[in-house]
Amino acid sequence: MPKSRYHGLILAGGRGTRFWPRSRTLTPKQLLPFVGEKSLLQETLARLGPVIPPERIWILTNEQLRKQILHQLPNVPPGQVLAEPAQRNTAPCLALAAQLIHQQDRDAVLGVFPADHHIAKPAEYRKLLKPAFAAAETGLLATIGIEPRWPETGYGYLEFPPGVIAGSLQAQPVRRFCEKPDLKTARKFLRAGRFYWNAGMFFWRAETFLDQMRKHQPRTSALLASLPPLGGKKFREQLKLTYPLCESISVDYAVMEKAAADNQVVGVPAGDIGWSDLGSWNAVYELLPRDADSNAVRSEVILAGAKRCYVEAQGKLVALVGVEDLVIVDTPDALLVVHRDHAQRVGELVKMIEKSKHTHLL
Repeated sequence: MPKSRYHGLILAGGRGTRFWPRSRTLTPKQLLPFVGEKSLLQETLARLGPVIPPERIWILTNEQLRKQILHQLPNVPPGQVLAEPAQRNTAPCLALAAQLIHQQDRDAVLGVFPADHHIAKPAEYRKLLKPAFAAAETGLLATIGIEPRWPETGYGYLEFPPGVIAGSLQAQPVRRFCEKPDLKTARKFLRAGRFYWNAGMFFWRAETFLDQMRKHQPRTSALLASLPPLGGKKFREQLKLTYPLCESISVDYAVMEKAAADNQVVGVPAGDIGWSDLGSWNAVYELLPRDADSNAVRSEVILAGAKRCYVEAQGKLVALVGVEDLVIVDTPDALLVVHRDHAQRVGELVKMIEKSKHTHLL
């Protein structure tokens, strides 16, 4: 499948606040290992390796993380690790990357991949890339939908036509992008069988996406078009001045929803690829092997009547007596104890810490 015009763009600039206290500003989720020895970013690069070589991989991150990413991915050319000077959501950053890659390869076809997902079956996953890239080559915008396993309210959804078959490896029209639903709607989506989770993976010709940005986001498009070429003496200086002026908006709102309404978006409905966005500590618990009482542990423990707990406290013995459904994560300067049902709320703690005198813990 490898083709010289295929490029991979890995988005690696997030903070991963729901994985505090391990995930911090300088060591966010995507740079940490959760399942195995490799970081999530290194896993992402490894599963793309048979399709896209490192010399055609681009990383989009921020200035604080660029040095660590270069250290973790020594085979990726340093000039292709791009740092945003400000956070402006996904539409401007994808347009910037498309523009820079298009300058070097006028026929470039991009695959956009989050750096912080886990995919347990990478070979099955790579089968999905072929029809997605093929559709993108024709001038369509393509994506991958994940067959829902439960009525999730934390993900957006894609609507396919009736009769869609998971794992068919056939690109199908995407009728619309749906925002994160309430539980009643999520259950309705699950029963319907044609609504798939939006995993944030996209495929397009660089030129096609730039055309879409010019059509739907003309101001941001014009601002980015004013930048000098990548590598020029004034590029970084001008980027710092221009980029913060771009509208902060997601690519779903800015482009994909509108393009779907124009029948320009297709999706590949994925079967079982072992996908997880690792959205919380509870998601890590679900992926790890567990003992007879359903405890998942990554450190030395003594358990007396403890059930369905996750424990991570390197270099320290943890003893649990009679507790259930807890997440316990210990670091040298902070300890997290949270009920597994509330693991998504760890991000709220980070916001509270930001307002407190303990900002050194961020």
